[in-house]
Amino acid sequence: MQSNPPQEKEAVPEFTALAIGLGILVGLGMSLANVYLGLFAGMTVSASIPAAVISMGLLKGVFHRGTILENNIVQTIASAGESLAAGIIFTMPALVIAGVWTNFDFWTTTLVSMTGGLLGVLFMIPLRRPMIVEDKDLIYPEGVACGKVLRAGEEGGSGMKTVFGALGLGLGIKFLMDGLRLLSADIAGAWTVGRARLFAGFTPSPALIAVGFIVGLNISLLVFVGGAISWLAAAPWLTANTDYLLDGAKVGLEDSALFGLVKADVRFLGVGAMIVGGLWSIIQIRKGIAQGVRETFGGYRAAMDAQTPPPRTDQDMGRRWLLLLIAATCLVILFLYERVTGSNTISLLSMPLMLVCTFFFVAVASYIVGLVGSSNSPVSGMTICSVLLTSAVIFLFGFSGELAILATMGVAGVVCCATCTAGDVCQDLKTGSIVGATPYRQQWAEVIGVITASFVMAPVLGLLHHAYGIGTDAHLDLAHQGHALEAPQAQLFASLMQGFFGEAELPWHLIAAGAAVGLVIIVVDQLVLLPKKSSFRLFVMPVAVGMYLPLGLSTAILLGGLLAWASGRAHTNPESRGRGHEKGVLLSSGLIAGEAIAGVLIAIPKASKIELPNLEGAFAPFLTVVALTAVAISLYRASTAVRKP
Repeated sequence: MQSNPPQEKEAVPEFTALAIGLGILVGLGMSLANVYLGLFAGMTVSASIPAAVISMGLLKGVFHRGTILENNIVQTIASAGESLAAGIIFTMPALVIAGVWTNFDFWTTTLVSMTGGLLGVLFMIPLRRPMIVEDKDLIYPEGVACGKVLRAGEEGGSGMKTVFGALGLGLGIKFLMDGLRLLSADIAGAWTVGRARLFAGFTPSPALIAVGFIVGLNISLLVFVGGAISWLAAAPWLTANTDYLLDGAKVGLEDSALFGLVKADVRFLGVGAMIVGGLWSIIQIRKGIAQGVRETFGGYRAAMDAQTPPPRTDQDMGRRWLLLLIAATCLVILFLYERVTGSNTISLLSMPLMLVCTFFFVAVASYIVGLVGSSNSPVSGMTICSVLLTSAVIFLFGFSGELAILATMGVAGVVCCATCTAGDVCQDLKTGSIVGATPYRQQWAEVIGVITASFVMAPVLGLLHHAYGIGTDAHLDLAHQGHALEAPQAQLFASLMQGFFGEAELPWHLIAAGAAVGLVIIVVDQLVLLPKKSSFRLFVMPVAVGMYLPLGLSTAILLGGLLAWASGRAHTNPESRGRGHEKGVLLSSGLIAGEAIAGVLIAIPKASKIELPNLEGAFAPFLTVVALTAVAISLYRASTAVRKP
């Protein structure tokens, strides 16, 4: 039996201290997981459904209490913190990769995260009624799915066991792999074919397999295609036709340093493809952009003109609080830009650029996630457009060097965090409308989630950078290719900044080649697949991310996508297939969280130069296969166990 939404006059506990506390704790855990995952694989996952399941399990199973509205507050706070992770890891690591920072400045990173997240929440509030309540074309798929999970709260206990069981499995495998080295962290090889060198590998990561399962076969296959273009086509061609030098000496095909040098070149293919993909994503949603901006102004006008107080389930944050928080956030951002750049002129120049881009892309993101969901929202493309616009304006005003890089990434960081958070707020408010929540309480919950999660971003980023390195492994040999965190989007922005404002010369021929690949993908998709209404589509951004990553990571993601496809075919009707996939997503979320937590815990002794026991031996490859087989079987069984609707 499903629970019904609370009626208007019912006094149902909602914004309670227990719900707020649980939301903060779960949100910090999910934020940590997405920071690690985004740096590792260039992708993040939604925390709403796992947070809702954990909340229901804890409130009912441990505290023997809890209402559907309390559970909704928990997932709202948790998902707000999780969405910030994507915004901050796409931008702030670029300053470290570009050499502007040697470590993550705590207050700069925290305030960029906090102010960007707050603007994403605050600018979205006047859009709630026109977009979420009145526009029937916007479905907000993740919000609807989370609402269904909350309504079917009776299954929360078993779902919590799934999440925590998978969390333990992911944590244990990661600790045995990177902590004690009993399992192999990388399975890689290189072969000389004529005058060329061929690189291949597999990264046995439960989190990567889980990501592949969540995004499905189409996206995971595109990521693998991007990796194949870079490592099975471009890398052999480059090694056969390029004389690579290290310290003035030519690097031979058998030299272990060749991998890092080739990787530094190959990633510029991804730069070109990602720029094309970002611009194309904006072109594709041009009608949605116009509609989003129209509904933005309509929403603000409606909010200002409202005379009679609406019912509880239609009450937004008070107008005075909204304007006060926006004004305070803008003042903090102005202070932040002044503190970071030390220049009044560039701070006053950056401020209006940030406001225009943030307001515009919050409206765009809010509309687009309603159509295609948060997972398909072109956040990278919108951030790329912000970077290009800001860079052009700053360049025209004569600024260059580190000052220009700091200003550009300061704008991009706030815009990216706001865009990611706005998309998440939409989904959460849609969930709230399904379960009968109070909008203004959810909006304050989003504010709490943003503020609390912001304080962990810089410490976790700094810890991971000292332990593993973020995007700084250009000279690692093939045997250690998976040890550094790739941070593909941050590497993209760092490369652009170094080329625009630094002394680095961008390899335009490789960027052009990557752009050409992106254009070919668009043409094939639009002229061949789209007219046929093919279920398989070619999207540029996943291919571009695959171009950045070592092939081993792309291969592991593809394995997860194949598991999702195989488990889906095992069901005979759509309803059981959907419920089975939901179980698989819960298990996948637990695997990701477990590996991320283990990665951060292992980073503590690594960053402190404390050596853990090394149990590496001849059986490591065999034990690794056994562990990965256990993960694959667990995922398949969890997603196929639900046979009847």
